[in-house]
Amino acid sequence: MNGGIRLGLEIESRPSELPYIDRVWRSRSIEVGRMTSIAASHWELVFWEHDGQAQAAVLGPEPAASLAPVPKDATFFGISFALGTSMPHLPISRLVGGSAEIPDVTRRSVWLKGSAWHVPDYDNAEAFVRRMVREDIVDCDPIVPAVLGGGAPDVSERTLQRRFFAATGLTRGAIRQIHRAREAAVLIQEGAPAQDVVHQLGYFDQPHLARSLARFIGRTATQLSAPDRAEPLSLLYKPSSPVPA
Repeated sequence: MNGGIRLGLEIESRPSELPYIDRVWRSRSIEVGRMTSIAASHWELVFWEHDGQAQAAVLGPEPAASLAPVPKDATFFGISFALGTSMPHLPISRLVGGSAEIPDVTRRSVWLKGSAWHVPDYDNAEAFVRRMVREDIVDCDPIVPAVLGGGAPDVSERTLQRRFFAATGLTRGAIRQIHRAREAAVLIQEGAPAQDVVHQLGYFDQPHLARSLARFIGRTATQLSAPDRAEPLSLLYKPSSPVPA
């Protein structure tokens, strides 16, 4: 299992070779009523089933950690999209810290832009997203991966900032802070001393690290070292995409 965690939520995740996808995940809740949803710079398409009812929603980026209810004995599947990927008909900037429900979902089908689609699963997410790209439901602004890769697009700084925000819903600074906090949390969970994390990731000092963890992860370093089964974290993994400059 890649990224498997059992803390009241059984979570499995994997990266993807498709440039439009950052990660694919699935989970199952086990006698847990709520979780700490950690900050996330990526938007997601999520499907879940609870008490025989299927639902789906687009979840926007999360600029800070928050508490979120979790239906008991439910199953979830999600596609986390790469930075710069967006749905032109549903601006990501309107979904920051929020979500948009997808109506008329069954266990087998979902309606997208007037057509019935088979509900994707953990193993065929890439085929589903390829179709979304072909039918112009999903697009990618090339300026975002160019900036993330260290490039300097031939546009003004003002234009770059505007397009980056339109495609991601966040500023480069916000994404950088979220990525650093997530990486710090992973390192601490793996046993790294807080002082080492401060130096490795460029925090000013331990209080700076503590503020970052509280804001973006919703945990202290001590709490990350001793996970809480009653109130687990949402999916936490070391960011695979580059940190914006």
